[in-house]
Amino acid sequence: MKYSALTVLKQALTGHKGWQPAWRDATPAPNYDVVIIGGGGHGLATAYYLAKNHNVGRIAVVEKGWLGNGNIGRNTTIVRSNYLLPGNLPFYELSMKLWEGLEQDINYNAMVSQRGVFNIFHSDVQRDAYARRGNAMRLHGVDSELLDLPTLKRKIPYLDYENARFPIQGALLQKRGGTVRHDAVAWGYARAASRLGVDIIQNCEVTGIRQENGKAIGIETTRGYIGTKKLGLAVAGASSLVAAMAGLRLPIESHVLQAFVTEGLKPLIDNVITFGAGHFYISQSDKGGLVFGGDLDGYNSYAARGNLPTIEDVCEGGMALMPMIGRTRLLRHWGGIMDMTMDGSPIIDKTPVENLYLNAGWCYGGFKATPASGYCFAHLLARDEPHDVAAAYRLDRFAEGKLIDEKGVGAQPNLH
Repeated sequence: MKYSALTVLKQALTGHKGWQPAWRDATPAPNYDVVIIGGGGHGLATAYYLAKNHNVGRIAVVEKGWLGNGNIGRNTTIVRSNYLLPGNLPFYELSMKLWEGLEQDINYNAMVSQRGVFNIFHSDVQRDAYARRGNAMRLHGVDSELLDLPTLKRKIPYLDYENARFPIQGALLQKRGGTVRHDAVAWGYARAASRLGVDIIQNCEVTGIRQENGKAIGIETTRGYIGTKKLGLAVAGASSLVAAMAGLRLPIESHVLQAFVTEGLKPLIDNVITFGAGHFYISQSDKGGLVFGGDLDGYNSYAARGNLPTIEDVCEGGMALMPMIGRTRLLRHWGGIMDMTMDGSPIIDKTPVENLYLNAGWCYGGFKATPASGYCFAHLLARDEPHDVAAAYRLDRFAEGKLIDEKGVGAQPNLH
């Protein structure tokens, strides 16, 4: 069923009795051309672009739970391409361009809102660093604007400009950045992939990876064995666990990242704002809740829950930037499992096991990268060569010293 204004009108006139399921809940077939482990945004996007761009015939996405139950359904929804290094900038700009055309491409309302992303700076040194980043963006054809204090005050008058512990001096603005409805991305890609014949298999946990003569030939699951010619891993915080089934040890640590939602408020914050003197970022959802987050919890964990000291630290960052939110009541918070690489940048590459491919190490950047991640991973799976904008995301870069250290904090994933 193609969604349109005419379809909505027709269903309204018939009592909404003709709506079809958004995607087929498939039963596993004995074998496929490509199997993707992970039914989150990256796995579903990969399946969609494989079917759409590369005409791969028999594709399956295997998810241990239900679609949208992982990080794709628990994140702060921010999209942007305001990166600095050449290994990252073209990739995230491709993602930004795909976001801009996503709803028309997949025929689904993902609530893409390009409301602008403001990175606040608080010192001369930080201003110079943001100016450098903005110049790098413009050299790559990416929009950026460095705002002085009077301009920032006109655009965002409600920040603490007078009594701030860390005085505000200005901001780097990317107007094309913004937010996208996270779970709608999963549903939209699932629906679009299903329309192209992809089998989406839910409640199917992978328990092993079968190999013969150094080649991956299939997966053992709670719903039986599934053979495949090529196997892709897109399982975020569980990357190390699933890769270990094939005998691989990845340069990844898993950490908890918390996010928060307040009670619903009248329209207040119409942009995305990040705090330069601490790790705090905030926007307002269409339901009225303030959505914000901050630092990792700082210790390795597979538990999708956070700790109180991090909650306190995040809220302190918010109060330092905009004290007006101090009496807002927190409605809920949650933790997602981040697969943190040693340099803070992702991996899209073949593995030492033949026919086994890896999409992992997204750190904080997983959601904003969803379209480009799927686009480039599909290219790798179909053609056995990296896409140009993802060529730097090699697995062996850690052994060869070709790091993409965007944050510049070294081999400490908890500090990224």
